[in-house]
Amino acid sequence: MSASLLLCGLILLFLSACVAQPPSPKSVLGFTPSDDRTVADWNQIVDYFSKLDKVSDKVLVREIGKSTLGKPLIVAFISSAGNIKNLDKYRQISAKLADPRTVRDARELEDLIKNGKTIVSVSCSIHSTEIVASQMSMNLAYELATATDADTKEILDNTILLLIPSPNPDGVQIVADWYKKTLGTRSEGTPPPELYHHYAGHDNNRDWFMLNLKETQAVTKLFWQEWYPQLVYDVHQQGVNASRFIIPPFFDPPNPRVSPTILREVGLIGYKMAADLQAKGVEGVATNSTYDTWWHGGFRSAPYYHNSIGILSEAASANLMSPVTVRRDDLARSRNTRGLPNLLETATNYPDTWEGGLWRPSDINNIEMIASRALLQMAAKFRQRYLRNFYEFGKANLQADVNVPRAYVVIAGQPNAESVSRFLEILTWQGIEVQQMTHELWVKHSKTEDFHEIPLGSFLIFTNQPQKNNVLSLFEKQVYPNRLLPNGDAEAPYDVAGWTLPLQMGVETYEVWDIRDLAKFQSTLKPVANINQAREVLNLKPNAEPFAKMPNPLRFNPRIGLYKPFASSMDEGWTRLVLDNYQIPFTSLTNDDFRQNRLNVDTMILAADSETTVMNGLSAERYPAEFAGGIGEAGAENMRKFVENGGKLVCFDDSCGLVIKRFGLPIKNVVAGLRRNEFYNPGSIVKLQVDTKHPLGRGLLEEMPAYFSTSSAFDVSETPNMTTVARYAQKDSLMSGWMLGEKFINGKTALAEASYGKGKIVLFAFRPQHRGQSFATFPFIFNAISN
Repeated sequence: MSASLLLCGLILLFLSACVAQPPSPKSVLGFTPSDDRTVADWNQIVDYFSKLDKVSDKVLVREIGKSTLGKPLIVAFISSAGNIKNLDKYRQISAKLADPRTVRDARELEDLIKNGKTIVSVSCSIHSTEIVASQMSMNLAYELATATDADTKEILDNTILLLIPSPNPDGVQIVADWYKKTLGTRSEGTPPPELYHHYAGHDNNRDWFMLNLKETQAVTKLFWQEWYPQLVYDVHQQGVNASRFIIPPFFDPPNPRVSPTILREVGLIGYKMAADLQAKGVEGVATNSTYDTWWHGGFRSAPYYHNSIGILSEAASANLMSPVTVRRDDLARSRNTRGLPNLLETATNYPDTWEGGLWRPSDINNIEMIASRALLQMAAKFRQRYLRNFYEFGKANLQADVNVPRAYVVIAGQPNAESVSRFLEILTWQGIEVQQMTHELWVKHSKTEDFHEIPLGSFLIFTNQPQKNNVLSLFEKQVYPNRLLPNGDAEAPYDVAGWTLPLQMGVETYEVWDIRDLAKFQSTLKPVANINQAREVLNLKPNAEPFAKMPNPLRFNPRIGLYKPFASSMDEGWTRLVLDNYQIPFTSLTNDDFRQNRLNVDTMILAADSETTVMNGLSAERYPAEFAGGIGEAGAENMRKFVENGGKLVCFDDSCGLVIKRFGLPIKNVVAGLRRNEFYNPGSIVKLQVDTKHPLGRGLLEEMPAYFSTSSAFDVSETPNMTTVARYAQKDSLMSGWMLGEKFINGKTALAEASYGKGKIVLFAFRPQHRGQSFATFPFIFNAISN
């Protein structure tokens, strides 16, 4: 070799060494994510991804919005360098496959499938106390950005990964700050003494058709307005004393609006994950257990109604980022009636038991990394299959089906125009097509009845659109199967049984089975391009931004106090969201406010929290004194005096028990103590009969829906001081969902008002603000606090 060639070689070697290499998480953080007793907070996570973005041509980080508390919500696009340079090309291909009407012919279809990439999203730690996945996201990103093996190359060439380190940035910061603050103390590993989402806490994964939260809105826009992922993986953790990992296939029942092919594909990916985990010697992996595919509103379940494959995994937890020792006896006592009755006994869906021992965050990280790689391998190897199926799902939904309505109509002239506007915005934001009627139409509301005129200004939602199953699932009434255990008890579903959106929101809609002369009037239908178009039709002022605040509905603004416990209350959080969304001023009342009698308000609200939560709060053995305890005896007595001296107390569901007991009210919860073979309602819409002449019933319908979720039903001794304002219907009270033993609530009191001293107590047997979804019953709240 000549001296000049040697010199050139050395120069090239030197220059290549000078090229910046993607930084490892440890080089940025000072530790490897998932190491014992370490945690990267959200600021550190964003910083790491920013540094990776600057150096790697395989990673592009984009901010897709702000969190509720203003933190950046980011997604990392990870693929080959060539794919990253042409992201918009692949986004457009995915968008065309999502709507088969935009594909001209078979030739174009084959071209799209040949050239497209499988769009995959992996989302981590939406529940931020399930913290490990947010840490794992950095390890996964680094591995994909630096590995040079053939398997990784195949993944990067054939897929585009949308990696979301967490769709709950505020929560990751809250949990990380609390963990760092309490490390080495008796509080190490405990959940923080506040909701880990400002409004929703754990319920932030119950918002995926309702879109109440900024984070849900941002991710929904990313998914169903822009990228249309074929695969969505939602990474979670479960309890400590559980199987080590739960993955698909899921447990029964399936929702009939989920394509059977999607269910099969979900199972196929789950079994690939399980096989890879088994090959790595991971014990305690379960399938066909616990989690079902009935309910709509979760991160991984909403994609089913968008023709996508949704995957959920649940790893056993550590104590945040602190390792735990799990005893065999603890596992022996753990029981799961949904597919996993004995953690120490092998079964077809659980062939390799875990007998206990030390369990570290790194164990969780390793499992989640293996599962993520398995998903990406499937997405890469079967790229054309996933793209073709995605197209075919949408195409099938365009076909007429005589067994479902042709459309649904939102009738013009409803009094609750703001609720109608929000309802239409929810639909259009997630990609459902809504048509504005600019001409009267004649339609049939059933197969057998005559045609009826639908007035100008109504809105039509046709079912024959790519999201047919989403339309049907949101509009139709759910009929949950009557699933009983061998002892006759109701088998609890994973989440709720019914959620029919028009009923929850109090929006008047009708089925449309036929439209007279539709071809003639098709041109008079105008697609709703944005919510302000609909608001103009509804005679409402335009909104300055999506999901804008609602007008304050109160006749006057009293001083409102909302009890906020340190024992995190999702129901309190949803109550805050409703008050904030309607621009109703309020003050949060703390335990100390009750104890010290600083109750300087006119109206006090107790959300649906149990007597134990309100009275006792967090344990002094695990939490510092500033957070421990509840309102205590002194606080309860001060609350009683507050009402006696002229204040108003408004109680939701669970908190009524405390008030009934402490105030000696002549009320009994008739479903308390009933076994599940007698009465059970896990979350359904029920019918109320309302005294609309009473101030609390002002502006409401005589018969209307309300949400019942393991709620209450009262026997009330009618006296001059006690008034029933609303009852559960005398018969046929179930409107959507599942209820066992309906007779126990028929005709019972759902809303009562009591006079006490100079004040009043309003008792809701149900939650009138359930998850911020039950718009139909919000006016009860407004009446209660302003009358």
